[in-house]
Amino acid sequence: EGATSFFESNFEKTPEARAYLLDRGLSDATIKSFRVGYAPATWRSVSDHLINKGFKKEDLETVGLIKRSETGFYDRFRGRIIFPISDSSGRVIAFSGRIFALPSNSTQAPTATEEAKYLNSPDTPLFNKSNVLFGIDKAKAPIRTRGYSIVVEGQMDLILSHQATFINTVAVSGTALADNVSDGEAKINNLGLIRRLSPNVIFAYDGDEAGIR
Repeated sequence: EGATSFFESNFEKTPEARAYLLDRGLSDATIKSFRVGYAPATWRSVSDHLINKGFKKEDLETVGLIKRSETGFYDRFRGRIIFPISDSSGRVIAFSGRIFALPSNSTQAPTATEEAKYLNSPDTPLFNKSNVLFGIDKAKAPIRTRGYSIVVEGQMDLILSHQATFINTVAVSGTALADNVSDGEAKINNLGLIRRLSPNVIFAYDGDEAGIR
């Protein structure tokens, strides 16, 4: 939650990120509803902020916010538009960050273009991508009342679907939908979660090779 608030406040200071999302079709109300944020392209902005708030480095590493290096540690998310991932109760448990390099005249260092377009939190005690669905906190009631769910790939597809009133939509991380209803530890995974809400599932994956498979 502390990191989410930090990313949100930085988004407010980064008009380029807002302009990009508006150009992609998101409204300001949607951006606020999904608590979209921005991680500055600096090495320790969020970790410095949270450590100053009293959080321990060990806990930041445990939840996937920082990574260790030979010289210390650094923020996992840098120079990215941040999409918080919540559990079914609406508590933020992870993040997905889309790379977003600011213009060259910005005071922040540009992000290396060879980095992955999307970077997700690693598996942690709070987050396992096979057990979590993006948007489930907002979609669970509409899935029950409408009697079906729609499954899409990625954050932007999910957010735009909700904005277009398909509020019974959830998203997987890439195409990571489990093929059974529980994992080896008897935890309900993402397929089991939506089947509990309704047995009717519509897949709206991308038409590329990965989506078809």
